[in-house]
Amino acid sequence: MTTVTLTGTGVPYPAPGRAGAGTLVRSGDTVLQFDAGRATTLHLAEAGVLPHALTAVLVTHVRSDHVSDLPDLAMTRWIQREVFPAGPLTVLAPAGGAALFVDGMLGPYAADIAVRTEHVQPSPPEVTLHAFAVPDRPEVVWRSDGGLVTVTAVGVRHEPVKEAVAYRVDTPDGAVVISGDTRVCPEVEALCHGADLLVHEACRAAALAEAVRGTVFATIFDYHADTVALGAMAERAGVPHTVLTHLIPAPGKAEEEAEFAADLREGAIAAGSPWDGIC
Repeated sequence: MTTVTLTGTGVPYPAPGRAGAGTLVRSGDTVLQFDAGRATTLHLAEAGVLPHALTAVLVTHVRSDHVSDLPDLAMTRWIQREVFPAGPLTVLAPAGGAALFVDGMLGPYAADIAVRTEHVQPSPPEVTLHAFAVPDRPEVVWRSDGGLVTVTAVGVRHEPVKEAVAYRVDTPDGAVVISGDTRVCPEVEALCHGADLLVHEACRAAALAEAVRGTVFATIFDYHADTVALGAMAERAGVPHTVLTHLIPAPGKAEEEAEFAADLREGAIAAGSPWDGIC
């Protein structure tokens, strides 16, 4: 059985109850974490997944709210190695800024690593980085042992971030698309065809356009996914279920959460269907 768990739905602005961006996908013995924002390690533990159990971590792009807990995952996996044996942490990331971050992320821990290696750990922590060029078209970037689970990546529209991707996970019993950060774009729409679930960032850009006009938030909203347009895209792609994450602005009340869902329904109806696949 394939399960999907949101380990965080937040943005850089901290909000109670919302950890940083992250999505956990489990299928049999394959355990994949997509992005690792603030408090990911703790939320994985709450989901019953300690760092040693991770098969791989896949990064959508390098921004602090998506990668700030990645060093913690690597360090915790290493520190727990004597109790929970595990090899190097496998990390996949787009070549460029994301790969450079992964390559150097343990540098600030050099003194800690030196002390632990001298007194406890037999060797330093290891991270196996697989950097891949951002593909213009969907391209398989990872396969599980035996090939039952595959991960496909494609470049998305999150300018000014140059290297940003969405992922699709295909398992024996379903397919999940994870958008990362992006405007609504045809690349993600293409990934969604035949998928069972879409995990997509959501920004109430159209609804709040007048309120943010002339502010820095107008610029921020410009490179995130408008909820109305997202509803229309999900309808066109025929994806039966959509889960919203990375919510902008973070809702604090049930009625504010309902506004996100209403936007999606508005977009779906405009696209020609009373679609209601919001989770």
